[in-house]
Amino acid sequence: MDKTHDSNLKSWIEVDENSDFPIQNIPFGVYSPKGGGDLHVATAIGDYILDLAYLDEAGYFQNTEVEGTEVFHEPTLNAFMSLGRKAWKDTRNVISHLLNKDIEKLRDNKELRELVLIPMEKAVMEFPIDIGDYTDFYSSKEHASNVGTIFRGPENALMPNWLHLPIAYHGRASSVILDGGDVIRPKGQTKLPSAENPSFGDSKRMDFELEMGLFIGTGNSLGERISIENAEEYIFGMALVNDWSARDIQAWEYQPLGPFLAKNLATTISPWIITLEALEPFRCKGPKQEPKPLEYLQNSRDSTFDINLEIHLKSEKMDNFELISSSNYNYLYWDMNQQIVHHTTTGCNLRTGDMLASGTISGPEKNSRGSMLELTWGWSEPLKLSNGEERLALEDGDTVMLKGWCQGDNYRIGFGECTGKLLPSV
Repeated sequence: MDKTHDSNLKSWIEVDENSDFPIQNIPFGVYSPKGGGDLHVATAIGDYILDLAYLDEAGYFQNTEVEGTEVFHEPTLNAFMSLGRKAWKDTRNVISHLLNKDIEKLRDNKELRELVLIPMEKAVMEFPIDIGDYTDFYSSKEHASNVGTIFRGPENALMPNWLHLPIAYHGRASSVILDGGDVIRPKGQTKLPSAENPSFGDSKRMDFELEMGLFIGTGNSLGERISIENAEEYIFGMALVNDWSARDIQAWEYQPLGPFLAKNLATTISPWIITLEALEPFRCKGPKQEPKPLEYLQNSRDSTFDINLEIHLKSEKMDNFELISSSNYNYLYWDMNQQIVHHTTTGCNLRTGDMLASGTISGPEKNSRGSMLELTWGWSEPLKLSNGEERLALEDGDTVMLKGWCQGDNYRIGFGECTGKLLPSV
């Protein structure tokens, strides 16, 4: 039985109850020292980073699946991810034991403690995973209905296939960037409804999309289908995702083959990968699916999680971020297991490090919509900010921050932040 998420666990490291990284979390990421140095795999505890490479050198992972692999000395998580769930669980158990307030092994070893514990302000978070491929789904019924209503009217909001299968497109892995990275306003071809011909220039309808991403740990062979019962065994963990979108470019290019340049400019992810073991206490049911999906997509277990999600916006004229929308991961109509199963129906091989994003996660209320397109209802209702500014689309200098967390009893499992600033076009 996995006890790493026991709500009674306490660490000898002081952790505020509002911290994203209590002892129950144990996320995985990659960091380097702020003054320069090697990239190492690490976890987070409170306001500290715990270096797993140095713990490995000190012999703390003996008799586990990771012993002798040196995966924590790699510049990405991929080698560790490829070892499989037993190695991931072994590692969590070791870390949880070492950080336990009653265990003196690391707590009382001053020399090693000073080597492996690094204050977050003295570290630089690095891109955690070598993403080989990236698929973006369209799995929120509320989001799909809102967008369909805006462009086609309520009677044609959902396309005929939407309630029968998880819709997706293949994104661009090379332009996935890390929290804190700037996004440059793209140029492209657009066409105003009143114009006879298209024109080329800056996108004038830049948008964000509130999403979650899952990362494949161990993949399947080409020709092998993944079953709904086994889908979660392939998932290493999850992170926040902002799929930046140029809506005016998208409107002109997307027929007949879907998004292309409107989506390949940037996709931001948060730096810490949160495991399914950490999320387990927050497992819940998703929306009822009507009509009933075909048999290969039918799930017999609760297969989503109660993850609170927020979108915050800060303009250049503002000193602080302002909350503009609150949603939840469990609003998704198509869950992550169904996404994986449908993706591999043809025998498509998912590989270690592949990212599958959820698509925009919107809720049933106006203040739970996950994109500017929806919050302004097709650019017809300006978003009013507290300082008097208004937005129909993102302006240069705007910074968007996504947050996510599961709320436990006196602790929270957080995802950190997913932040990006929109800069003028080049």
